[in-house]
Amino acid sequence: MAKKLRSSETMETEEGKQYHIGLRKGEVAENILLCGDPARAGKVAKEFEKIRVKATNREYVTYTGIWNGIEVTVMSTGIGCDNTEIAVVELLNIVENPILIRIGSCGALQPFINLGDLVISTAAVRLENTSLYFVPDGYPAVAHYKVVQALEESARKLGYRYHVGLTATAPGFYGAQGRAVNWPLRKPDMVESLANLNVYNMEMEASTLFTLASIKGLMAGAVCAVYAQRKAKQGIPADLKERAERACYLTGLNALAVLRN
Repeated sequence: MAKKLRSSETMETEEGKQYHIGLRKGEVAENILLCGDPARAGKVAKEFEKIRVKATNREYVTYTGIWNGIEVTVMSTGIGCDNTEIAVVELLNIVENPILIRIGSCGALQPFINLGDLVISTAAVRLENTSLYFVPDGYPAVAHYKVVQALEESARKLGYRYHVGLTATAPGFYGAQGRAVNWPLRKPDMVESLANLNVYNMEMEASTLFTLASIKGLMAGAVCAVYAQRKAKQGIPADLKERAERACYLTGLNALAVLRN
């Protein structure tokens, strides 16, 4: 039976759980990895030496455990900035000072970025509007410089090919990213336009994460594996996708260790 809510505003249950993510205080670490895909959260958890918490509610699949001697939480948020907003808001209701790193996938916009490479975001172009309900239009969506540095150090030490640059965060996958499907597009030249502005990649969550973290003075960042080369119109083969996904989340894990040492 569903638990009664204490308030329509905080959406916390009487037993102290956050309504959407299904977690309470003490169940989440200060070191947090966020991903869209629930299956990726499970893959990250397999790297843990010990799992203390496993929780599933809607698309929010969460594991808290020990990795390399530090406590880490990995949570899947599902796709998009609206889901990311819910996750971040509810996490901050139960964790005081987290580090938040997105470990995602993306499409590359620059010809020198290959399938399977990693892109570490310095900031994100806010094509979405979820963040606009918190900040004005001109507010920058910027990754924390220490997280960017930690992700760079991690990728370099692990020997992964990576790039550091601007990301664009779209509010959807098809039309919102200029994909020519069976509907007319208002912005069919989106990929070319963003590439001309030296934007490196496009994804669907980072700008809201960066904005919410900046408001609270928290450290947040993002590293994404390249699953699509938009300029070349190429998609990643299955074997390379698996390697790239693992490179992405190991880079995120090791960056957390860098930041906590």
